[in-house]
Amino acid sequence: MHDFYEPDVLKELQATELSMLKDFMELCDRHGLIYFGIGGTGIGALRHQGFIPWDDDIDIAMPRKDFEAFLRLAGREWKGKYYILNNKTNENYPMMTTRLCKCGTVFQEAVMKDVDCPFGIFLDLYVMDNIADGKIAVRIQAWSAWFWSKLLVLSCMEKPYLAQTGWKAKVIWAVCSAVHKTIRALHIRPAIFRAHCEAACRKYERVETKRMAFLPDTNPFWNVVNKEKMFPIRKLPYEDTFMAFTSDIDEIMRSQYGDYMVMPPEDKRKTHYPYRLQFREGEDAQV
Repeated sequence: MHDFYEPDVLKELQATELSMLKDFMELCDRHGLIYFGIGGTGIGALRHQGFIPWDDDIDIAMPRKDFEAFLRLAGREWKGKYYILNNKTNENYPMMTTRLCKCGTVFQEAVMKDVDCPFGIFLDLYVMDNIADGKIAVRIQAWSAWFWSKLLVLSCMEKPYLAQTGWKAKVIWAVCSAVHKTIRALHIRPAIFRAHCEAACRKYERVETKRMAFLPDTNPFWNVVNKEKMFPIRKLPYEDTFMAFTSDIDEIMRSQYGDYMVMPPEDKRKTHYPYRLQFREGEDAQV
């Protein structure tokens, strides 16, 4: 069971993220960059025309070329307003995702309370890379990226979030702890694992393939997009604005979640409930 927010806190958090989303979309649309909502954001758009009622983040995917262009533009146009957080900008960041964070805010998830990183209120950005068309080649690419991404997590965190519970979680956490301590004892920098993971992800960057994906996920085949089915990108209502999604968003959501139009029971509802939360610079962080 995940912790849940007080209604007024969640409302302010979602409003902050929605404002960030509008800035993100304006920049991307102005420069012709491709982006689209994925994961829980896709369910939110299709089922609620906005946030899933208890959700506390926005998930956005971008093809590699558009993502790299976005990073250059964001650094130039948003100094002092937003900052980019990933393992390249801060080696303690334990994941292959990138976060667009709002300056002056704090959003440190409970699972990352011991990670020394400037976590702020964020949009979650996922880079979509070309994946091999061959069955064997794509499995080698996918599981290689997955393997290095998990070592990146364990190089920064001793006890990552697990979907498993009970004795299974205890066994996995024991293994995680042993790997974490070994990496630290050998003084292996997290950037080494990130570089290997990124190399696997970008292996087919200069090859025209039929699909693209964010491979360093819980399951490397979780977010796979068929290039022939994704266009034209379409805008769907999202709160008081419209957000871009692939043409086959319904098909993708059904393959990932089954009948996503049915609300899950409370014990299956997930949040990123923070250990520390601060909406404005100078105010006391909420715990």
